[in-house]
Amino acid sequence: MELQNAVKEALHALYHHPDDAVRMRADRWLQDFQRTIDAWQVADNLLHDASSNLETLIFCSQTLRSKVQRDFEELPSEAFRPLRDSLNNLLRTFHRGPPKVRTQISIAVAALAVHVPAEDWGDGGIVNWLRDEMNMHPEYIPAFLELLTVLPEEVFNYKIAARPERRRQFEKELTSQMEAALNILTACLNINELKEQVLEAFASWLRLKHGIPGSVLASHPLVLTALSSLNSEILSEAAVNVISELIHYTAAGSFGGVPTHMSLIQVIVPQVMSLKAQLRDSSKDEEDVKAIARLFADMGDSYVELIATGSDESMLIVHALLEVASHPEYDIASMTFNFWHSLQVNLTRRDAYVSFGTESSIEAERNRRLQVFCPAYESLVSLVSFRVQYPQDFQDLSYEDIKEFKQTRYAVADVLIDAALVLGGDCTLKILYTKLFEAVGRYKNDEHSEWGSAEAALFCIRAVSKYVSTVEAEVMPQIMTLLPKLTQHPQLLQTVCLTIGAYSKWFDAASSGLSILPSVLDILMSGMGTSEDCAAAAALAFRHICDDCRKKLCGCLDGLFHIYQGAVNGEGSFKVSPEDSLHIVEALSTVVTELPPDHAKSALEALCLPVVTPLQEILNQGPEMLNKKPARELTVHIDRLAYIFRYVYHPEAVANAIQRLWSIFKAIFDLRAWDMRTMESLCRACKYAVRTSGRFMGITIGAMLEEIQGLYQQHHQPCFLYLSSEVIKIFGSDPSCANYLKSLIEALFMQTTRLLTSIQEFTARPDIADDCFLLASRCIRYCPQLFIPSPVFPSLVDCSMIGIIVQHREASNSILTFLSDIFDLANTGKMEQYLPIRDSVIIPRGVVITRILIASLTGALPSSRIESVTYTLLALARAYGPRAVEWAKESISLIPLTAVTEIERSRFLKSLSDAASGSDINALAVPIEELSDVCRRNRTVQEIVQGALRPLELNISPVS
Repeated sequence: MELQNAVKEALHALYHHPDDAVRMRADRWLQDFQRTIDAWQVADNLLHDASSNLETLIFCSQTLRSKVQRDFEELPSEAFRPLRDSLNNLLRTFHRGPPKVRTQISIAVAALAVHVPAEDWGDGGIVNWLRDEMNMHPEYIPAFLELLTVLPEEVFNYKIAARPERRRQFEKELTSQMEAALNILTACLNINELKEQVLEAFASWLRLKHGIPGSVLASHPLVLTALSSLNSEILSEAAVNVISELIHYTAAGSFGGVPTHMSLIQVIVPQVMSLKAQLRDSSKDEEDVKAIARLFADMGDSYVELIATGSDESMLIVHALLEVASHPEYDIASMTFNFWHSLQVNLTRRDAYVSFGTESSIEAERNRRLQVFCPAYESLVSLVSFRVQYPQDFQDLSYEDIKEFKQTRYAVADVLIDAALVLGGDCTLKILYTKLFEAVGRYKNDEHSEWGSAEAALFCIRAVSKYVSTVEAEVMPQIMTLLPKLTQHPQLLQTVCLTIGAYSKWFDAASSGLSILPSVLDILMSGMGTSEDCAAAAALAFRHICDDCRKKLCGCLDGLFHIYQGAVNGEGSFKVSPEDSLHIVEALSTVVTELPPDHAKSALEALCLPVVTPLQEILNQGPEMLNKKPARELTVHIDRLAYIFRYVYHPEAVANAIQRLWSIFKAIFDLRAWDMRTMESLCRACKYAVRTSGRFMGITIGAMLEEIQGLYQQHHQPCFLYLSSEVIKIFGSDPSCANYLKSLIEALFMQTTRLLTSIQEFTARPDIADDCFLLASRCIRYCPQLFIPSPVFPSLVDCSMIGIIVQHREASNSILTFLSDIFDLANTGKMEQYLPIRDSVIIPRGVVITRILIASLTGALPSSRIESVTYTLLALARAYGPRAVEWAKESISLIPLTAVTEIERSRFLKSLSDAASGSDINALAVPIEELSDVCRRNRTVQEIVQGALRPLELNISPVS
């Protein structure tokens, strides 16, 4: 009684106390209470207490539902019947409501059925038990119907802490009881006021997608009732749900798919088609229209392969879907978008036609179908293109509304791409050009003119750019002549710039491309001076133009450099942000790449000059000023150098440039090594210099490595490890670099293993852990001769064992990848010589590594990491065979049988044994993942398993 009063007081505090701190304490107390064994009895008592208020009833019903779902194993086996009877009494008590309480009780009973085998419910399982209860207590039928509705839904509820084998058994039980369930529902149809509830329950059972042939359902009273309800004055939501589920049911591959259910399809389709006229009925409620549209969309999605044959009957559905697509409400029209995509895939992919045999037959059928559907897709282009137009009040829209509008535009762009794949890009472009031409006719090039329709047409033209031929000569030249007339309004100019960028390949291929480019560049310069958004679009377009038209632009370097200097130095009216200026740096760099080597060298110097000059000026102010500068004032210039080194592909010229600039880089390294942001930027620039220059780096690479090796000892910047991994990738196999690379990796790894001595250190320094083990994997791949025989190799394996269970995703994945790379050495070419060294390190640690991996699999790491852990475990089994299986057996035997049964252990060990025998490890993942599910099924079990394996307490001292 004391605990019951405490629950009531905590609930009163939670909902009514004015102090936030008190409410938070009450909430925490109630959550803790729900995890206790006492919660069963207290919640049950309060639900049976007639004086309990609504807040108490809702909380206790949720508690009881949660306890049955997650903690049923807390109860002794003999508790099932008293619990079932108590829940049954509660279901009857609350048969009139409150609805929230009744629903929670219903879910609790359904969850109980997931845990408890059918035979424990009596002959025929829970469905027959429920039938008997309804016969004995007809006054409670509405409450029992709700239970019958939620019952099949619990098959897919993974909140229930049932073992995978029991979950599969429950699904089979319900499938076998489906006919009995439908008989109950059919009997309840006689009670007129329950018809809606009966249909909802029927829809729920259909989601199981098992058991009853379409020929039986075609004449079933429940189906006929749902179909007749479609024509009632007030459209029944439950009837729509039933028909929707029947459509999905007939298309489900698990029970034969469309051909098996043709008799049912022939009943459904005419009934749904008869609703077509209601799509345009203005007197119809919008929700009713939405429900009808959903049925047409469901038919399209489910029967798309039948529709793709282009028969007269299927074209009736296509025309109905065009009717839906034309609806003024976007939420309704967009229901069809998935269908148009699926139909496009069916019409264009080759494997949809393999049954036609020869290539000529395949091509003939493909062309026939495309011809049949071309008119529909032409109509579709016109129906959707207007939906991308900016609303009149765009400037006043909220952030969420703007986000939603942009998502609408992306969705429409996807539909236009589907149309272009069926019609061809050039044909789609002609339709859209007509829209643009009409819009431009209404538009006067001033800032007050109506610009929305022209912008919408241009947006659509940009969307299909990848599918328009680069030699298209009919429409594209006309579009290009219109663009200079559309530059006054900022939003319109932004889309003009993006459209120019989208058609950069056309400019390169067009015979008139060279003559058009100057006017195009003028538009882009105008965009760079209009607004930040316009400048961003113009900078991106400039990058595309320079990338694809680089050969044509080699003779225009002076003009390009004028744009470059304006953007980089912020000169004139340019409004290009530092981030967007990187597009322009990349653009010039790609053009410089196209120059012959002697010209490229001087052009590269010109590229670097406006970037290097401000850095040199900062250095000239002395060390104290360099230390005080905000990182942003340095990184903005260093990032531009990184782009130059990345995109100017003249290895020797870049190597010379980095050699000239090394004194500046070294000064920043020496004085700003404490500053992570500056170091990351500088290491990125060095990385691209190394990647582009390769073996031309000469003495600079030695100086660079010496610098980061020394600085890492003091400042521990993760980016030093990342830069080293890039160097290893390029120089790892070069014998002339062996000495200083060996010195580098030993120094870096030794220092890192001194830092990462506990899981707390891994948690505090996840970036170092991530980059360290990425570097280690690179060493295995590119310089095993330096790394594996090294004294740091065993230290690093020890370090990895400490950090496997770090919660940081990237760090954990890097460690698991490192270990699986070690285990997979035998599968990598020419690695056999290192296997004895590997085995001398791994075998003494095998028991502990295996135990940590099993602990990770069973709860020490989040479930999102299961795939990586599984692969590592299977790789270990493949590498060490029966020995690894013994290691696993030793670990798994620590877990109590209450948590993992003998059968579940055996399945797991058999998977490892099969991997050890050489079976395909991809086929063995399911039993291993099931062990993970079993051990994570609720918090109590997870704590028991982790308490048994104790991954954090293992002795991970170096093995001699």
